[in-house]
Amino acid sequence: MFLSRDNLYNLVTGKIRGPLAVFLRSFLFVLSLVYGLIVIILAGFYRIRPVRFAAKVISVGNITLGGTGKTTFVEYLANKLNLQEKKIAILSRGYKRDLRRKGAQAIGDEPAMLEKKLPFAHVIVDKNRINSAFKAIKDYAVDTLILDDGMQQWRISKDLEIITIDASDPFGNYRMLPAGFLREPIGSLKRADVFVLTQSDFGQDIGDLIVKLKRINSRALIVESTHQPVGFSRIYNPDELLSLELFKGKPAMIFSGIGNPAGFENSVSVLGVNLARSIRFQDHHDYVHEDIYKILNEAGQKNLEVIITTQKDAVKIRELKIKGLDILVLNIKLKIIKNEAEFDRRLLKLYSF
Repeated sequence: MFLSRDNLYNLVTGKIRGPLAVFLRSFLFVLSLVYGLIVIILAGFYRIRPVRFAAKVISVGNITLGGTGKTTFVEYLANKLNLQEKKIAILSRGYKRDLRRKGAQAIGDEPAMLEKKLPFAHVIVDKNRINSAFKAIKDYAVDTLILDDGMQQWRISKDLEIITIDASDPFGNYRMLPAGFLREPIGSLKRADVFVLTQSDFGQDIGDLIVKLKRINSRALIVESTHQPVGFSRIYNPDELLSLELFKGKPAMIFSGIGNPAGFENSVSVLGVNLARSIRFQDHHDYVHEDIYKILNEAGQKNLEVIITTQKDAVKIRELKIKGLDILVLNIKLKIIKNEAEFDRRLLKLYSF
């Protein structure tokens, strides 16, 4: 059995069965115990004397692998703080960036998207967030540092720890990597100041999840949110929004390379678009011309004139500079549907002393 990423996912979720699968799951479980012990030791050690900065530090992170809406929430948070005239830097690792290349490939798709959408913020990409934090304060005199994917930045002292949780699949099988999808033990949720439940309108009952989170961490605020479509745009004309009603009832092909493709598919389908075909690439997929030509050819064979992708994927596809490319981009923003006023109060309280 070759353990590709897809096979590994199917293995740990129990979709692959048989004696060999049972053996491999047992082996991965042992590895997960070792990994969990190492995480506990490192987190405890680095948090003894964390680095403090002359700026407010707000961490947006998660406890699991995959897409939980961190970057979308970072965008929401930055816009909210900008209204308060805060000077903001967003510190990102730039996952899967390639310094030998230019544009989005050089800094990563998520930082490139944030840089485009948040011109008032300084987006700094560096694996070492401590270095980038000092750079932001020294070079740009910022008063607020937002750590994108910051939960595991144990060496940094944080003024607000925000953890995003996908309400449709919060913790997977509750096992640590590589036997599951947890990056830290569930008990690490005790560090949270705010839980942001994303995809909370996905159709599932989140009551049990809320009870579980309150049992783990009773002091943390629980915020419910959705990913709200705001319009379509042409891939080479991102600033002109088209009506969400424009493609209602029309058959479409959609494709994405994100952590939570099901969430994207749901966002498109609720608009009344007929999902005739959905193609899922791996998260942070590095698109090449051949990928797009295959998508266009398949759409042509199926007589699908509507092709839709995500904002995150679009930043890389634009840089391919394919002439005449008519792909639509679904523009999304995060909307808090419960406890927004309390969240605002906790956020602004950071700056009151």
